[in-house]
Amino acid sequence: VMEGKAMLFKEFAGVDAFPICLDTNDPDRIVEAVRLIAPTFGGINLEDISAPRCFEIEDRLKEELDIPVFHDDQHGTAVVVMAALFNSLKIVGKPIESLRVLVLGIGAAGVACTKMMQESGIQEIIGCDRKGAISVDREDYQDGSMSEIKRWFAENTNPERLAGGPNEVIAGCDLFIGLSGPGLLEPDSLGKMAADPIVFAMANPTPEVMPEQAESYVRIMATGRSDYPNQINN
Repeated sequence: VMEGKAMLFKEFAGVDAFPICLDTNDPDRIVEAVRLIAPTFGGINLEDISAPRCFEIEDRLKEELDIPVFHDDQHGTAVVVMAALFNSLKIVGKPIESLRVLVLGIGAAGVACTKMMQESGIQEIIGCDRKGAISVDREDYQDGSMSEIKRWFAENTNPERLAGGPNEVIAGCDLFIGLSGPGLLEPDSLGKMAADPIVFAMANPTPEVMPEQAESYVRIMATGRSDYPNQINN
């Protein structure tokens, strides 16, 4: 994957890039290694670092280095999602400010996509994880056991404080963004969405709902796979 992305940097942007793999999952060691090699490079593209470590590592490196630091799984995903969304809205003719969005999967990519959508004017966003819709009313928020980044999510999304799983809270949504796992969305729940629904089911290799199952319900369907039309993949 990293060698392939280095080729894409060169092909599309004329940027020389090459992969450096670190045999550690420890945030302190990752930060130290990147800090030590940074003088060689014009920018750092972090790859395949899971949440919540990715937030700490990126924040610390941005603070310590004088070159750009970019976490591909967060911001690369958000960039391609927004590009797909802008093109989709040209087809369905909806203003971006009017959208109601369900994000399934609140890891690194889900948080970054949410923040970029908010910056673009979208105000109605509902996030779901394994326990259902995230809100300040949820038990793990109330008892303090919710992770810091999900606490931010609870405080800045789901203004109606909806509860339930994705197949319930998807009702009335214009856009579904899936960054979770295979088969988590029931095809008939897509019928609850608003007119001309847009579905970005990006779990890879098996999306949250298969295009064949969704076809009769949705106006626009995209996945993270290259063997279907409309691939959205960082």
